[in-house]
Order: sequence, then structure tokens, then C-alpha cells
Amino acid sequence: MNDSQKRIEEHIEALSQFTATPGQGTTRLTYSKEDLQARQYIKEKMKEYGLEVREDGLGNIFGRLEGTLEDAPSVLIGSHFDSVPNGGSYDGPAGVVAGLEVAALFAKNNIKPKYPLEVIALIEEEGSRFGGGLMGSRGIVGVLSEEDFQNLTDQDGVTTVEAMAGIGLDSSLPKKRDPKTMKAYLELHIEQGPILEEKGIPIGMVEAIVGLTQLEITVEGKAGHAGTTPMDRRTDALVAAAKMIAQLPEIALSEGEGSVVTTGRLHVFPNGANVIPSKTVFTVDIRSGKEEHILNMISQVQQLVDSYNAFGIKTSVQQQLYMAPKAMNPEIISLLKEKCGELDIPYCSINSGAGHDAMVFSDVTEVAMLFIPSKAGLSHCPEEWSDSQDIANAVHILYEVAKTLTEAE
Repeated sequence: MNDSQKRIEEHIEALSQFTATPGQGTTRLTYSKEDLQARQYIKEKMKEYGLEVREDGLGNIFGRLEGTLEDAPSVLIGSHFDSVPNGGSYDGPAGVVAGLEVAALFAKNNIKPKYPLEVIALIEEEGSRFGGGLMGSRGIVGVLSEEDFQNLTDQDGVTTVEAMAGIGLDSSLPKKRDPKTMKAYLELHIEQGPILEEKGIPIGMVEAIVGLTQLEITVEGKAGHAGTTPMDRRTDALVAAAKMIAQLPEIALSEGEGSVVTTGRLHVFPNGANVIPSKTVFTVDIRSGKEEHILNMISQVQQLVDSYNAFGIKTSVQQQLYMAPKAMNPEIISLLKEKCGELDIPYCSINSGAGHDAMVFSDVTEVAMLFIPSKAGLSHCPEEWSDSQDIANAVHILYEVAKTLTEAE
């Protein structure tokens, strides 16, 4: 095992300790105690590798290696460091660790870039605490407004601003970043699916990322006693919601071409065993490689939900997130493929079925992504695992590409 692979394993292992659910996977919610622990570790390593560290008004972390050109845009490399509840150690952190290791190699080989290199660790990609997802990158590119950011609350009613203050972060710092300061964004991520492992190929060259939208559906009825309210006199919000949810898979199946729809979160009010539910709130996650399919499915979901507006049931649909399908930058993809060839590392082209911060950055700068295999295709669970050798291979490729993009001497 070489030094690079050893450091990668040490970083992954260290970050995996910062979890609210030891022994039951990684639970690292944004602005939590575990976030603070991971944040301190990442910043410490950035400084160790000679990077100048700062945080923005969202809590995103940047470690900068200054370039020799004045006011030149940076080549960004990184990923996110939050997790889903009871998730794994690799989804997000593998990309942050890859960025740290590229910086370590720049330092070790005394490389002086013309354009700055910035390692970036992003918050709240998963949306596990504040909903919607991709919050760190959306704030950086300016599609999450200051007002919207301040109005976000978690399920306990804690605002983003309060939660940031709780771990000593300053939400008044600038959030949006001028696109002119970004030359490119590179991200390594685990595949989260079975394709690379089944093919026995260590690198997936991401050509495009699927589009996705997240809707929040609210269904309001009327509470009542479970024993004394006759069946024909009920306006049961949960029964209405369940009927809608049962029809959603057919919408995706009839759309075809790999379109998918998922209901992942359901809240029932007042949530008593002997009370007829007065309100339910549930999420609908819609994804497809073609924008027309996404728009069709949104329209069909809206029609379905509207059709239940009767007999005392009231419904509403709120769009929490909308991201169109995104193609990666062909020039950087060509460069990545060229470096794979030089390093004799096999690759194949792949599309991403999951959303990533890269899709947000693609609106304002040149973006490319690499995937590495996921054991058994598993992700978002404690069993999630990727080989450190595969991460090291990807780091080697990203290091060579980062040298070219920063025009390092």
C-alpha cells in the first residue's frame, strides 16, 4: 500500500468516527456536533497540506492553494461531508478525501499552480436536516436566496441561522460566490449502484447527471375519534394520501426510459393511534435523464393530487427542488480520459442516477465527475464500502488533471 492509499484510508476511518449513531452507520447532520468534529478534522488537514482555510456564510469549507496569476479563477475539487441518517462512510467523504489527497500531492511534490487550487467540503448535500438537498452548492451559485436560507427549519423548528450559531459558525458571512472566481469543479463520488463492480471497471466517467425534483404534498382532512366516528363520516387525510402514493409508481412506469418516482418521507398529524389523521405531509422525488419526462411526471402528480380535493379533503403541492438533467464538460472529460490512458487505468462512460453538487456548479462553471465502484452497489446504509485502491486511482487521475487545469509548473 503506497502513502497516498494509506492517507486515504486514515481520512475515511477518522471521518467515520464522527457519527451520532456509532455501530449503526454514519449519521452526520449539518450543523450538528458531528458536523463540527468532521469540520475541525478537515480544516486541520487542509492547513497541514499548506492550504489557506476559510468558511462561508453557509458553513462550506474552502482550502486554498494560491496561484501565481493575480485574481485568477480557482480549480475547485471536493464533495460534501454530511450524511443521510444511518448512512455510510463513503458517500461524500470519499470526494472530500480525494480533494485533500490531491492537495497533499501538490504539497509533497512542491507544485506551484498558476491558477489557485481549492479543496472544498460542502454542507447539506443530502437534505437530511433542512430538506431539498444540495444546499451548500445552491447557496454558492446563488440559486438559494438569503431569505430562503434563513427561512429553512429542521423538523424541530430550529432555523439554519440558529443551528449555525450553535456550532460557532457565522451565517452573516458571504454565501454567493462570483462565478468568475471558479475555473472548474471536479468531484469524485462513489457510484452508489452496481454497474462498475459488475463490469470490473475501476473508474466511471460521468457523462451526465439525471434531473430531479422534490415535491412536498400536504393533505388536510379532519381529526376525529377512532372509535366514535362512523366510516362514512370521516375525512381521513392519511387514507387519501395513501391512495395517492399507491398510484405514483404507475406514473413513472408509464413515462418509461428509466424514469423513477419515490415517496420517502411521510408525516402524520396528530399521529395518535386512536385519532383519525387530520393532516399528512409526504415527499415525492422524481428523476429522469430527460427533462420532458420530469415535467410530464410533475404535471401528472399535480393532477392526481388535485383530483382528491373534494369531500372535505384539501391538498397542496410545493416544489422544494428542481434540477434539470446536466451534461458534464466535454473538454475536461476528454482530459480525464487521456490521463486514464496515460496511467493505464480502465474506465467506462456512465450516467449518474443520483443528484450531486456537480450538477449545481455546472450552471456557472466547467464540471466533471468520476465514479468509483460501490461494493454490491450499496449506498445510504452502513454496509456502503468502496476500495481505497479505487479512490487512490481516481486521485491519481484527478491530480494529473488538476495540474493541467491549474497549469502547474
